Amino acid sequence: MNLSKNIKENTINNFWDEVNIPNILKDSNIDIYHVPQNGVGLPEEKTCPFTITLHDVIPYRMPETVSDRYMKIFSEKIPKIVSMTDGIITVSEFSKKDIIKSFGYPEDKIYVSYLSNEDIYKPLKKDICKNIIKKKYKIEKDFIFYVGGFSLRKNIPGLIKAFSKLITLYDKEISLVIGGKTGPLCEEYKKLAEKLNIKAKVIFPGFIPLNDMPYFYNGANLFVYPSFYEGFGLPPVEAMACGTPVIASNTTCIPEIVQDGAKLVNPYDINDLCDSILQVLLDKKFSEKLRISGLKRASNLSWRRCARETLSAYEKIINC
Repeated sequence: MNLSKNIKENTINNFWDEVNIPNILKDSNIDIYHVPQNGVGLPEEKTCPFTITLHDVIPYRMPETVSDRYMKIFSEKIPKIVSMTDGIITVSEFSKKDIIKSFGYPEDKIYVSYLSNEDIYKPLKKDICKNIIKKKYKIEKDFIFYVGGFSLRKNIPGLIKAFSKLITLYDKEISLVIGGKTGPLCEEYKKLAEKLNIKAKVIFPGFIPLNDMPYFYNGANLFVYPSFYEGFGLPPVEAMACGTPVIASNTTCIPEIVQDGAKLVNPYDINDLCDSILQVLLDKKFSEKLRISGLKRASNLSWRRCARETLSAYEKIINC
């Protein structure tokens, strides 16, 4: 395959401003052209086979959970982009089925390539991680960890409500740490914690630098990911790779991705979520079983595998 960097670059910091500017292919001697971010910016003039990575169709399934701008771009551009592609790469079998439902795209032209965690996510000594978190973030107690965005589809209110019930049943001191860059929805979640009289126990440390993320995953008693909808769901994989017990939703792609590496729950059922967290906290054998099965599952997802599957997709698209 020939490689080319003949693409117009733009230095505007806003992501959607950048991807909204069409790329221009100047080299006609290219075997295949791949736009990995949902295809936005795909050239209108086609000189070679096109492929895109379409991660999910969340704007169609849960429009209330995405920004108006994202919804506009997705609705106006993605159907045309999809029609121009010679093949689509996606990140789960679930997303593949969703793409077929949404666009009527041929099943045999959609290829699944699973994502993976970065190498920094690995088991570390818990006491060392907890000491680092204590010094840098002033978090001293045992904690349940969540990270993965503040969108409404992430179901953070459900997690906070489940935690509120949990602390009436669990007789040890424990906090809920919700990581991520703060914003309007974050403020709403803080108000909910205050309303439930658990403000002191729900900690919002703000944006966590990448290098500190392994400390949080390893320092946590468990990681909880109660999302309503995902196309892949990377944070549970990162947590599993660190050897942290994981509780995750039984919806959309998540069971496919985590398999038996996590305890699956109904994200719409606060009692189920609370009871599952309590089980992991109290049942050490079950917690250890999750830790081991999570490590095993995460080890089966690698960037080498992703690259191999992507190259296989390229070959099939080119030879169609």
